[in-house]
Amino acid sequence: MSNQTITRHDWSTLIPHRGAMCLLDDVVGWTDATIHARSDSHRDPANPLRSDGRLRALHLCEYGAQAMAVHGGLLARAAGGIAAPGFLVSLRAVELKVDRVDDIAGSIDVYGERLMGGEGSWQYAFRIEYQATLLASGRAAVMARPLT
Repeated sequence: MSNQTITRHDWSTLIPHRGAMCLLDDVVGWTDATIHARSDSHRDPANPLRSDGRLRALHLCEYGAQAMAVHGGLLARAAGGIAAPGFLVSLRAVELKVDRVDDIAGSIDVYGERLMGGEGSWQYAFRIEYQATLLASGRAAVMARPLT
């Protein structure tokens, strides 16, 4: 659908994450099935996921989940609607190739691919890279919470 960069200002209202917990910076491109986002928040000392001054690689799963949320919001908006809020219900086949990411000097790329989707649940594959080197990958499942 779009290969034009979309800034956080344009999509941030589509997800429930606010302030520093909104970890992604830009959407580089997206289609009906995929999303590519970019982030520098892993280097921010105020990143709310840091502990003991470090951001552990396990937290890259949250970057993947946020890319899923943004993708769902963009799809719903393109269809003239609003995405239902969702709950992350499982992570599978997670592979972490590094221990931490706060020491990575540049932007990280966050990719998501919708594997299955329906009225009440979605499954995505995600991967996070730095300069085309894999940092983390896995699959995530989300179940929708009805809009009230």
